[in-house]
Amino acid sequence: MPVLSSQRSIREAMLHGVLAYYGGRGGEGGGGGRYHPRRRCSFYAGADDVDQAAAAWGREEEDGSMELVQLGADRPKNVLVLMSDTGGGHRASAEAIRDAFRLEFGDEYQIFVKDLGKEHAGWPLNNMERTYKFLVKHVQLWKMAFHGTSPRWVHCLYLAALASFYAKQVEAGLMKYKPDIIISVHPLMQHIPLSVLKWQKLQKRVVFVTVITDLNTCHPTWFHHRVNRCYCPSDKVSKRALLEGLEPSQIRVFGLPIRPSFCRAVLNKDDLRRELEMDLQLPAVLLMSGGEGVGPVKETAIALKEALFDKNLGRPIGQIVVICGRNRSLQFSLQSIEWKVPVKIKGFVSQMEKWMGACDCIITKAGPGTIAEALIRGLPIILNDFIPGQEVGNVPYVVDNGAGIFSNDPKEAASLVARWFGPDKEELKKFVQNAVKLAQPEAVFDIVRDIHELMQERASTARISHSMASSFSYPITYIENDI
Repeated sequence: MPVLSSQRSIREAMLHGVLAYYGGRGGEGGGGGRYHPRRRCSFYAGADDVDQAAAAWGREEEDGSMELVQLGADRPKNVLVLMSDTGGGHRASAEAIRDAFRLEFGDEYQIFVKDLGKEHAGWPLNNMERTYKFLVKHVQLWKMAFHGTSPRWVHCLYLAALASFYAKQVEAGLMKYKPDIIISVHPLMQHIPLSVLKWQKLQKRVVFVTVITDLNTCHPTWFHHRVNRCYCPSDKVSKRALLEGLEPSQIRVFGLPIRPSFCRAVLNKDDLRRELEMDLQLPAVLLMSGGEGVGPVKETAIALKEALFDKNLGRPIGQIVVICGRNRSLQFSLQSIEWKVPVKIKGFVSQMEKWMGACDCIITKAGPGTIAEALIRGLPIILNDFIPGQEVGNVPYVVDNGAGIFSNDPKEAASLVARWFGPDKEELKKFVQNAVKLAQPEAVFDIVRDIHELMQERASTARISHSMASSFSYPITYIENDI
């Protein structure tokens, strides 16, 4: 049983134990100590030798002893945001969080937005984007997949199998970025990383949070009881989190994270219309198809062409903006039509805040990101489609709060827009007011501030522990044991 000399303090003993865990000697010299098998935690002891592992944990003082210091005290904190391009909302939320961190805290945090499944794992994790696009084009298949994996025993078995196959690869991906904070914005980007943290005994070192990007209806895989925080976009989702076993202290309801350039933009409608070369006098409807160009867009555009032209007056009563996303064939098809009203037909656009700011209402499918953005801009919403499963609940979220209506009939939707632009202008104003009330433009900043507070609490706890350790310097006996 090795005994520490009287010159050594408890903090050195603590470091000694840490080095033993990472594969160092159990004791000094060749006395009664014995070697432990090397057990590396590849996050923070990225080197193969003990000296470099020690450098990650402390600094050597002049007298040869080691002082324990908080990891990352003199460097930016690494934030790893885990996402997958299964729909545009996950990446949009991840990038919104990244941008909000930079605006709020500058160089204090270093942000990485990554798809670990695509970069470091095998099938099916590295193929989720293609699989999702195929399934949502065949919605009954997606509906079966969504509801078929909802029972707890099904998705737990599935995720456990994925963890057994790909935990090492995911660990390698995490090691690459050495995160102090991990943020999951995808339901399948939590379970394996959390398992890795548990196996490596790093749950108390790394802050792990989930940011749910489904507005009202969530798959149960979003909820994991070992997260430090679960950020919910609505009260209904927070209630679901409680039912899934999370504690109230883990849950925050802030809203859906929308990129700062959108939610803090101060826009003037007339200036935007001049910039976008739109008619300055006519009210405008924005028709959106989503990033992949899905939904009854062409039929609705043609119906709007007829509804917004007053035959009695012989002139248009409104104008149309169509965003076709990545659907080039839809864009070319609409551009070949002869229009009787002013129209702008665009493909994928990056400055959606300007197009929304220039319009008076929107027709779109029930995507959570588009809904949240439209609410921030105070646009009444006509929902014309939804993806079974995660988007079903978005319809009552909009309709029940008086921010819009649902109609999958293109002619009915076009007729409603014509009434809003004509005799029912007061009804349009009520929808505008309700949309503004429902909007949560500060959500992304509330989320990053709360994460920052979590990190400060973690750092404060570490300082207290270090202070307690530093206050003792009397001789102690160090008993080697297996961890």
